[in-house]
Amino acid sequence: MSDDRTNFVPLKFAVLTVSDTRTEDTDRSGQALVERLGEAGHALVEKRIVVDDVYRIRAQVAAWIAAPEIQVVLTTGGTGFTGRDSTPEAVSVLLDKTIEGFGELFRHLSWQEIGSSTIQSRCLGGLANATVVFCLPGSTGACRTAWDGILREQLDSRHKPCNYANLVIPGRGTHG
Repeated sequence: MSDDRTNFVPLKFAVLTVSDTRTEDTDRSGQALVERLGEAGHALVEKRIVVDDVYRIRAQVAAWIAAPEIQVVLTTGGTGFTGRDSTPEAVSVLLDKTIEGFGELFRHLSWQEIGSSTIQSRCLGGLANATVVFCLPGSTGACRTAWDGILREQLDSRHKPCNYANLVIPGRGTHG
């Protein structure tokens, strides 16, 4: 990644925390994502918390996918295997294309931190209506792993040979 900020294009983000218990005061995962995207030079358009309900999650993510001012949606939480974890089911039907390698690469990076427990992560990524969507686990550590190991570069329009930022920037191709 280049240090040349002249070609950097800041993206507009929405962050959704999926939780039955977290509040703005206790939402460390969502806040970690907000801090990292801000440090990278991107803009936060909106941040919300919704309960782990497939229809509420789907409605919020669908609204952001339809909003022209939002280019990236990050969700945190609801990707595990408990009865209430429903983020993948809520979001996957909204995607035009899935990013198959995102979950695989995340679990590879996570393996180094939490070992075989990473197999329980059902994180996913995809593209819908020129908006990239990434669903991350609810732990702060997992959000940091995903951002630092994958998303920071892939959402930077200068990253070569290709990145997801250039898919959502009007007039750009996949290889910027």
